[in-house]
Amino acid sequence: MRDWLKKNSKDFFWFLVGIIILAVAMNIFLIPNRIAAGGITGLAIILYHLFGIPIGIFFFLVNIPLFIFSWRVIGQRFILTSLIGAVLFSVLIELTAFLRPVTSDLLLASIYGGILVGIGLGIVFRVQSSTGGTTIAARLLNHYSGLTMGQSLLAIDFVIIALALVFFNAEIALYALLSLFVTSKIADSVQEGFAFSKTALIISDKGDEIAARVLSNLQRGVTHLKATGSYTGQEKTILLVVLNRTEVSRLKAIVHDIDIGAFVIISSASEVLGEGFQVRGER
Repeated sequence: MRDWLKKNSKDFFWFLVGIIILAVAMNIFLIPNRIAAGGITGLAIILYHLFGIPIGIFFFLVNIPLFIFSWRVIGQRFILTSLIGAVLFSVLIELTAFLRPVTSDLLLASIYGGILVGIGLGIVFRVQSSTGGTTIAARLLNHYSGLTMGQSLLAIDFVIIALALVFFNAEIALYALLSLFVTSKIADSVQEGFAFSKTALIISDKGDEIAARVLSNLQRGVTHLKATGSYTGQEKTILLVVLNRTEVSRLKAIVHDIDIGAFVIISSASEVLGEGFQVRGER
């Protein structure tokens, strides 16, 4: 464990930040408002309000059999980091239990709780780890039942929210669904990155001239892709350019100036790794 921490100190820092955000979000939004937004933590929230079982202790105890059963099924590195995450989350959720709830409004709690939980989970997933719990359970269900990971996670979350419906009420269960939706969207965004770049595909008979202008004016690389028009049967060259959002208007001006009839497709690229963009390993 010491060697892992030494080799992955930067990842561990962000790992810890993500878990702290998770613990704080649970204590200031979800737990006091009984929003059991799926997963093992959702089950822990239900049992806490029904029987007073400490959430950190319950979360840790549930993870013990999950880790034992998954040791040979899942990669040992993932299990090790997830075990660290489960221990840290169990401890931190109890250490931050003194925090007062920010709001008693269920809508605000479900939305902002979902946002913070999504940010925390996204950071944890971004460093290729987890806090155990639902992730491990879903992987086991995927292995033994044949369900996909997405189906496994959905099945577990559905069961937990159904329990919230039974033991709390329909309104709280609906807010839990809302929070779960917000969490999934934010977690995906954090994993993929917020610095969206743009990808441009340019089809033009003056491709060489456009490429030269892009290279000189934007200092962006251009890739030539060979293609065949299905209607004409003629061979064409497609230019592929990856650039920042601020450079899109300049690119369109270049293309328009050279070939007003060029066909241009511009789409978002959520993450780009390589020279001129994010270097692999940066957070």
